[in-house]
Amino acid sequence: MTKRIDDIEILRGFSVLLIVMHHARSNLFTWSSPGLERFGVYFSGTFCVDLFFAISGYLIARELIPRLQASNGPEAAFRITLAFWIRRAWRILPSAWLWLGLTLLAVVACNESGAFGNFRTNLEATIAGVLQVANLRFAETFGRSPYGVSFVYWTLSLEEQFYLTFPLIVMLTRRYLPYALIALVLVQLLSERTLMTVVFRTDAIALGILLAIWSRQSTYEMAKPVFLLNKKWLGTVVMLGLFFCMGVVGSTVLQVISHEFSVFALLSALLVWIASYNLNLFIPLQPFRGLMLWIGSRSYAIYLVHIPAFFLTREIWFRLHPEGKHGDEFFFVYLATALVLIVPFSELNFRFIETPLRRRGAAMAQRFSEPLANP
Repeated sequence: MTKRIDDIEILRGFSVLLIVMHHARSNLFTWSSPGLERFGVYFSGTFCVDLFFAISGYLIARELIPRLQASNGPEAAFRITLAFWIRRAWRILPSAWLWLGLTLLAVVACNESGAFGNFRTNLEATIAGVLQVANLRFAETFGRSPYGVSFVYWTLSLEEQFYLTFPLIVMLTRRYLPYALIALVLVQLLSERTLMTVVFRTDAIALGILLAIWSRQSTYEMAKPVFLLNKKWLGTVVMLGLFFCMGVVGSTVLQVISHEFSVFALLSALLVWIASYNLNLFIPLQPFRGLMLWIGSRSYAIYLVHIPAFFLTREIWFRLHPEGKHGDEFFFVYLATALVLIVPFSELNFRFIETPLRRRGAAMAQRFSEPLANP
């Protein structure tokens, strides 16, 4: 198993925190206030999706591509591909399906406030999530009708669609893979984005894969950002500075640049490049480093849990205070309640769903691959 890269875990931690903050403004807090509006005007957390894509592309490609390119014949390549799909299915699907099911249960049993929406909408969203076409549904419903509680699943569907075909792309293009990926990136970076191309964007994933390919070349080691080691907090300042730049670029009000998704992809790849050397450049001091590593390791669970937790928070306080609308005086109450729900739910999911089933999937994939070593 490939050694964990702590700086990438920290990137994951910050990314999921910023996504939670971004979604809280319209899904947790049911009122508007000058502070919340100001935050939304000047900063958007939408770029974190692209950062997750770049991280995913890098981590998956650095292990999968060498194995596929070193395989002897189509049968060996097929076994490697199938083993990859098995590991990924056991890693991703159980948690995703669990929270889809729990969300549907909440719609039926815990929805006096109506926060979770109606059953049919959420049932359709659940089916889209299970079939891995949630990004299509997201595009169809965007600005027209409610998606349902599980709207964050569109990113999972996009990734699964990409990784279903990626091993085939590797085998078909072979030594021309970098050129195919560069072409895929350039077409997207230079294009005007429509809603459909936004929910099918793969430039950040492809950049992460290109970074993994480059990491096997001698020039990669020569490009190591050793200058960030000169001062203890310089890497952290660079990371937070890039986060700030992407957040401002993502503002729909400021409209700093027209190709914001291209900027997201490029700067996300830059962050992953810095993190990929495992130099411990981000958050050097405890206990902050330990906290961000904890959050990063549970980022997938937090991503799945936070929206249901937001709506459950609204349901709880609707029942406790049904007499009137809630406002700024409930800000910290809502925030604390959401945290009390997100933290244990994420931890339980990580310990009892993700970790054991990920190990089970890895063991199944390994058993399947054994005939390659022992024909």
